[in-house]
Amino acid sequence: MISAISVIIPARNEEASVGRAVESVASQSEIREVIVVNDQSTDRTGAILSELAARVPKLRVLSAGELPAGWTGKNYAASIGARAASCDWLLFTDADTYHLPGSSRRALNDAAEHRAALLSYSPEQEMETTGERTLIPFIYWRLSQRYSFKRINDPGSPEAAANGQYLLLRSDAYRAVGGHKAVANDILEDVALARRVKRAGYRIFFAPGHGVVRTRMYRSFGAMWQGWTKNLYPLMGGTLGSLLAEIAPLAGAVVLVPFGGYLTARNGASPWVWTLVVFAAMCVAHLRYGVVLYRNRYPLSLIKYYLFGWCLYSVALMVSCWKSTRGSVVWKGREYPARA
Repeated sequence: MISAISVIIPARNEEASVGRAVESVASQSEIREVIVVNDQSTDRTGAILSELAARVPKLRVLSAGELPAGWTGKNYAASIGARAASCDWLLFTDADTYHLPGSSRRALNDAAEHRAALLSYSPEQEMETTGERTLIPFIYWRLSQRYSFKRINDPGSPEAAANGQYLLLRSDAYRAVGGHKAVANDILEDVALARRVKRAGYRIFFAPGHGVVRTRMYRSFGAMWQGWTKNLYPLMGGTLGSLLAEIAPLAGAVVLVPFGGYLTARNGASPWVWTLVVFAAMCVAHLRYGVVLYRNRYPLSLIKYYLFGWCLYSVALMVSCWKSTRGSVVWKGREYPARA
């Protein structure tokens, strides 16, 4: 018997992308229903969904209504969609994703092969601006250093993570761990759910999403900055130690380069000696980043953004730390209190 999937898409002001997302999942035979929860959108999202509902039989559009206290908007919308779903698998995905043909069958096959109650893919990134090409590959490189697919997929390891842009959960496991209600006010609901699933004894399968799902996460630098600074610090560990470990290499380089030049000049050595040392170190660093880009199927031309990406990432991480501990997190027009 082929398993059926209920797709749940929270949508708040997603007029630019929600149509593509709905049509890409509705066209797949393993998906029985597509539930979009309109979370008080003020743009054309509602009108687009009404037009889609008239010609996409699988689509149901629900309204989230007022956001209750203690919830983030996305989590509340996802919980509404989950309550309305009828299938044995629940696919939580974002309105800015595009699901390639055959992706749902592949996901079900991967879940069966790995005996996983939770399956997640990290989508391919669509990047159209310099800001996206600079920051996004660098962030995903750093995330790959922190979150190992191998350790996450190992039932004997306590490590757990998932990507909320593609999160497929068996409905009984979802209910057993309390669903989105159990992580109601968590900005990183995907990681929080994965941890609850693994602690409950279920298996996780987390993998790259090449050939499965794509996303363009942000359509402006401002949106990208707001998006990453709301969750980058907790993603990278959420501690002062983890912050310092991430920014220490750049801070060290900023101090070491002029100091080394000063010592070289003071000792009467040719300034070309230190220049060559710095140049060689930069070449090695760029080559290392090139290997990362190649392994993650990014264009090698993005190597030219390495230094700027390093700087931008460090600033974003520090801003995210401030927002997460002393300020507030703003997303989709809503403000959430900082959580130390």
